[in-house]
Amino acid sequence: MQEQLSRANKVAWETRAYQAWTRSLGTPSEHAQNLKTDCRHPLRHWLKYIGDPSGKRVLNLLGSHGSKAICLALLGADVTVVDISEENRLYATQVAAAAGVGLNYICSDVLSIPKESELGEFDIVLMEFGILHYFSDLSPLFSLVSRRLLSGGRLILTDFHPFSRKMLDYRDGVLETKPDANYFDDAIMEGGLAYVDLLPEEDRYDLPKCLLRFWTAGEIITAVASQGLFIRTFEEIPSSSPKFPQFFTIVADKEDVRLSPLYI
Repeated sequence: MQEQLSRANKVAWETRAYQAWTRSLGTPSEHAQNLKTDCRHPLRHWLKYIGDPSGKRVLNLLGSHGSKAICLALLGADVTVVDISEENRLYATQVAAAAGVGLNYICSDVLSIPKESELGEFDIVLMEFGILHYFSDLSPLFSLVSRRLLSGGRLILTDFHPFSRKMLDYRDGVLETKPDANYFDDAIMEGGLAYVDLLPEEDRYDLPKCLLRFWTAGEIITAVASQGLFIRTFEEIPSSSPKFPQFFTIVADKEDVRLSPLYI
């Protein structure tokens, strides 16, 4: 099933992504200048968990157009991005070059990275915004994270809150409950591209669909913890309506300890 998702999502994310980023963020030179002007603001959710990035090795999984990775590089980090889209890679590497920083960008399915072990170990694995729904099973993903973190290294994961993603909908700026919503629905479903609204109307009609699987909070937390990653916090970030969460951040540290079986 994961291979089917990966094939479909690669095709989708290599359809006009470069056009969307240029239209939304500007040309690579323009975006590079904006990031150099204030490279800390795009990292505002995570610097409190990272501290000084200078000299740290960071692996940004599913790093998309590379903005967060480039900001970390501007602050002195050694950053590697892995993402499935060649159009994302092209835009990110052009922005990095315009910003004057090095960026190791690997265009690959994160579960099939060529010569993965040769990447070595990292101080930080960063995963951010709209990523977990591309996986039919979370265990292989967090196994990869655990393998690539050095002992004492840290996973920082920010994504859409499962309650918001599964149960709520924004229509014309109004937050509504989805009709017939089922928090525990585990079906694979079709979904639109994240950047569709960034394209002109005439370029939206024939975009391919992504294949997505939406997870519960318990499934996400369990998948992280089952890979020897010690969860330090589960931070819930409110939406524009403070009654509901919109995002979450999990911070988990790799600890080299052997756990007894959960089920006896």
